[in-house]
Order: sequence, then structure tokens, then C-alpha cells
Amino acid sequence: MKPYKTVRLRGGAVSLLIHRKSVRIMFGLLLACLVVAIVSTGLGEMVISPINVVRSLFGSGTEEHTMVIQKIRLPRIIVSLLVGASLAAAGAILQGIIRNPLASPDIMGVTGGASVGAVTFLTYFLGVFSIRWLPVAAMLGAAIVSIVLYALAWKKGVTPVRLVLVGIGLAGLMSATTTMMIVFSPTNDARQVYLWLTGSVYAANWENVLTVLPWTVILIPLAFLLARHVNIGQLGDDIAASAGSAVERNRLLLLSISVALAGSAVSVAGGIGFVGLIAPHMARKLVGSSFENVLPVAVLLGGTVVMLADLIGRTLFLPLDIPVGVFTSMVGAPFFIYLLYTKRNS
Repeated sequence: MKPYKTVRLRGGAVSLLIHRKSVRIMFGLLLACLVVAIVSTGLGEMVISPINVVRSLFGSGTEEHTMVIQKIRLPRIIVSLLVGASLAAAGAILQGIIRNPLASPDIMGVTGGASVGAVTFLTYFLGVFSIRWLPVAAMLGAAIVSIVLYALAWKKGVTPVRLVLVGIGLAGLMSATTTMMIVFSPTNDARQVYLWLTGSVYAANWENVLTVLPWTVILIPLAFLLARHVNIGQLGDDIAASAGSAVERNRLLLLSISVALAGSAVSVAGGIGFVGLIAPHMARKLVGSSFENVLPVAVLLGGTVVMLADLIGRTLFLPLDIPVGVFTSMVGAPFFIYLLYTKRNS
């Protein structure tokens, strides 16, 4: 059987090349993601069987089960899925346009910028403005850092190497800035800030779902439409330009999409680290390096990883609720060290 299947639409005006193995893996991951979501929704202090979870979702469950699922657990599961998908997509885009396997929103300083924006709001403006403005502050911080990143990396264009080097420096600066703000905070209670920085979907609600949902469902398909520019960019800027790709424009557009996805995710779940690093690597191991295959697989993997981390955090240590970021960092940090070790001679 041929590995690719050609699909032609509109009398051949539109042609799609579908990788059969990637499609099978996507369907398998989609099924796994659905199973994890149903099982996770049923587990907690009150255990609900998968059958009763499905019944409650379709409106035929008991009143008690429906209240627990729809008011408490389901928003948390959906936020975990959307946040994981957004961070994974942001990481896949960054690794694609920068052509560096170590690139991710947290390592490049984007997550750090969002954290600075959120901590500034929580520390100095929480009593002045409603907590509903927290996502705006986080996304504004991510956007400002990204503009600074692009400006500092610009020298007759932007090269992947300069983006990585400047991004790592900005990430360190953002981390130091956040710590300084917490130390000199006018309030003595920094617990809420630390919890947010660790990364948590605790007490997620439907408002949080509506905050991140539009960015996820609009920007991820848009990134998929730009997949060919990412693929041709892998060959180098000169070859991409000679093939007719507007290298700088496409890179700026894709970087903006990555920033918006990471900023929206961080705004509702805090600094969940390493998802944007791990998920794209796992996807490339499964389906190869073609971006149109990597992106959807990474999205499904990212959503599943965050849901699993949240499930472990809220069930394994009852009655404690451990932040999601603790478990993603436990896996991601050793993986990052492994990548540094394997790429030491590159």
C-alpha cells in the first residue's frame, strides 16, 4: 500500500496529499484523548463510572452526578485539553520556524512574558481591576516580550540562531523580573502568585474555557494552512525565498500565532512548562518531520499530556491538589537535559 493518498477537489483545482500512517495515528490519539477525558471526568473524591459520565454529558444522569461533572470537573478537563493543545501547537510552530528542537514558548521567553504580565496584575492591580482582566494582562506581557525578541534579533532580517539566543536571554530576564516582583510585593501573601507560576487548572470554570477556546479553534487551523511555508523553510531561508515564499512575513505571522496561543494558554492555566517542548518531539517520532502531520499529532498529544498530569495531580495525592506544572516539569526537565546532551556536538 502506498504511504500517501491523493485527494482532488473542485475538479482538480485543489489537491491534498494525505499520509495514511499519520491519519491512523491521529484517529488513535483522538480516541485515546476521548478515553482519558471520560475517565478523568469520573475520577475524584466522588468516583463516577464512565457509563454514568456519558449519561450525564447527554443529560440523562442523576442530578448529583450532573452537577459535579458539569459545574466542577468538565470545565477543568476542557481547559486542560485546550491549554495542552495550544502550548503544543505553539511549540511545534516555534520549532518549525526556528529550525531548532530546543525551541518552545517557555524556553524562548514567551511564557515568561505572560507570567510577568500576570504577576504584575496580581501584585499591583488586583484590587483596582476585576480578576477577569488577568488573561488580558498575561497576553499583553507575552506580546511585549515577543516584540522585544523580534526587535533584538533583527539584523537585516531574523535568523533562527539569533531568535534562540535572544529568546533564552529574555526567558532568564523574565524569570528574574517575576521573582523580584514577588519579593518586593506590597502584599505578604504570594501563595496565589506562586500557584499560578507553577501552572494549575485548579478551580477552572466555563469562563476560562471561553477565554482560551476562540484562540485555539481559530489559530491552530490557521497555522495548519501555513504548513507549506514551515516545510519549505526547513530547507533554509535562501531556498525558501527562491521558491517564492515570503520568508520574513511568514515567520512573523507564524511567530504571532505561536505567541497568541501560548499567551492565551498561560492566561488561564499559568506557567505550565515543557509541554511545548515535549509534544512536538513525540509527534515527529510518530509521523516524521512534515509540519502538516506534526501539528495535529502534537496538538492531540499536548492535550492528552496535560489532562493526564491534571488527573494524577488531583487524584493520586488526595485530599491535596498538586499543580499540573509540577508533573510536566518532572518529565520535561530531564527530557530537556537529554536533548542538550544529544545535541552537544551539533
